[in-house]
Amino acid sequence: MENNEHVNYFDQSISDYKRGTTRMQEYLPEVTRGYFEFTEEAFKEGAIDKKEKQLMALAISIYAQDEYCIIYHTKGAVENGISEAELMETLAISTALGGGAAFAQAVTLATDAYAHYQQKLH
Repeated sequence: MENNEHVNYFDQSISDYKRGTTRMQEYLPEVTRGYFEFTEEAFKEGAIDKKEKQLMALAISIYAQDEYCIIYHTKGAVENGISEAELMETLAISTALGGGAAFAQAVTLATDAYAHYQQKLH
């Protein structure tokens, strides 16, 4: 039962984000479109590959204690082939700068989301 709660939590969080995005688009389509065009461009393969960009975003998300972004960018990192060792090093850097609150997010939400998407996507 507990495993299903985790599955629902991670997937539900991403669904909630998408639902909120749709609502924002109804009221502010230009703002929403501009935001997504900007972020899509920022995450494109370039001098830095997509996997590294997702890891950077994950580290910043943990530092900022943004739970939706932690889940979203953990999923993105898994989709781009991160290993558990790469995850742990990313978490270590973020917590070195973010202290105890970042550490708590890293060792719980980020590692649980990684395990969920590693299992679900592979």
